[in-house]
Amino acid sequence: MTPDPETQTQLRAIVDAARERRAEDVVVLDLTDVSSTLEHFVICTATAGLQLNAVQENIREKAQEAGLPRPSVEGPSERWLLLAFAGNIVVHIMTKDAREYYDLEGLWSDAKVLDFPEE
Repeated sequence: MTPDPETQTQLRAIVDAARERRAEDVVVLDLTDVSSTLEHFVICTATAGLQLNAVQENIREKAQEAGLPRPSVEGPSERWLLLAFAGNIVVHIMTKDAREYYDLEGLWSDAKVLDFPEE
């Protein structure tokens, strides 16, 4: 199922914001068919500390401009930061080690991967 146009625009804003701060391997998972409570995960890789912080700050700013509410933040740690936007979009910014360890893509392998090509 394709997200509605507003959600599509919000996801695009988040993906672009992550890429602007050089986050790597940005993946968007559509969880609507595999979860009763979650809609979309955005997962990306950043190096620890400063880059992780720069990525999350840019995502918060661009998401707000796209009409999303202020996210709740879990973490932050040197390895993983989570931004939850009203439950329908959850952003995971992780170091390479944390991403490999938690393997969210493997855990949610039944979810559809949405394509947001670089512009």
